[in-house]
Amino acid sequence: MTKHHLPATPDTVHWGYFSKTLAPVLTLKSGDRAMIESITHHANDDYARMIEGDRAAEEIFLWTKDQKTLRRRGAGTTDGPFTYGAGEGLGVHLLTGPVAVEGAEPGDIIEVRVIDTWPRPSANPAYAGRFFGSNPAANWGFQYKDLIEGPAPREVVTIYELDMGDASVKALYSYLWTPQTDPDGITHPTIDYPGVRVDHTTIVKKEGILPGIKVPARLHFGTMGLAPAEADFVSTIPPNYTGGNMDDWRIAKGARMYYPVAVPGGLFSCGDAHASQGDSELSGTAIEISLTGEFEFILHKKEELDGTMLEGLTHPLLENDDVWSVYGFSVANYLSELGPDHQSEILKRGSLDSAMRDAFRKLRRFLMTTQKLSEDEAISLMSVAADFAVTQVVDANWGVTGSIRKSLFPAR
Repeated sequence: MTKHHLPATPDTVHWGYFSKTLAPVLTLKSGDRAMIESITHHANDDYARMIEGDRAAEEIFLWTKDQKTLRRRGAGTTDGPFTYGAGEGLGVHLLTGPVAVEGAEPGDIIEVRVIDTWPRPSANPAYAGRFFGSNPAANWGFQYKDLIEGPAPREVVTIYELDMGDASVKALYSYLWTPQTDPDGITHPTIDYPGVRVDHTTIVKKEGILPGIKVPARLHFGTMGLAPAEADFVSTIPPNYTGGNMDDWRIAKGARMYYPVAVPGGLFSCGDAHASQGDSELSGTAIEISLTGEFEFILHKKEELDGTMLEGLTHPLLENDDVWSVYGFSVANYLSELGPDHQSEILKRGSLDSAMRDAFRKLRRFLMTTQKLSEDEAISLMSVAADFAVTQVVDANWGVTGSIRKSLFPAR
């Protein structure tokens, strides 16, 4: 087994999209491990705590009227004039990669084992060694048009600190988003384009929020997956059949994720890391933080899948020591089901009914295929023993996870 290190630099990250057109920044063999750094796309919500002094973050986020290190920040157009900026808001997450697995071909499965995760410390001497993240209650959140206090609607950013001593997070302060003007002269009345630096002279901090409350840490990557085949640039916002922005806190240390390969090499990328998140990711974000993950990559060739739990797998699958989990989406494969305008059409299709239906169908197939249950047996078992959870209601392609405990099958 070879161990690799993939730092986050301007040359190893891409912003707001998965792409089959990207050359891999790391190629490894099945069985290799890689330590992959990620930097949160929300770091500029508090530049002093999450960027200042961190040379890589400073280079990645560099944006002046004369220079923008990462111009493309989405899967949309890069030919101006722009409403928001290059990429036009179709995708927001800052990802590290892609990583290619030697020999991976369409029809294969790539298994990604999450060995461990570590937070990226602040490099600012004023906060050295401490860990910070941001939780915006944003315009794409479930709450945005259902507020009972004023002003409404509103976006509020809450800055949290992660304490690795007791593995908890606590709120430090919050502020109401005020219109921010980027170096290109575009004013952003809402949080509508990634990487805009918040000028803290324009906001008022509210201190002493959530007093006495500590939230258990759940370190995980909200976005992990492979490049799809259907388009050159695919937004990071809606999850799809090759993974992506699934926002499941269970994809953490000890998890083993299985992804169907759509393009040669698979082209794995990860980012959108979280210090903690609840089911639903209600406000539109979790506690967005910078993490480094250690991953092990295993290639399962298509000719070896029959008779295994990966037989017929066309969607992401989670396994850990206790459960298997499938992921239902509002549209199972929106890239192929919604026509040429799939990336805009999916924004209208968020539905928990459809996501639940998809999760049911996927778990039914899994039980019938891997455990050799009849349909009636699978349905009865799901009703009495499976757990269906809302993973997120904010990524356009809403998610429901269906989990079944391994302990139910001791003889199998």
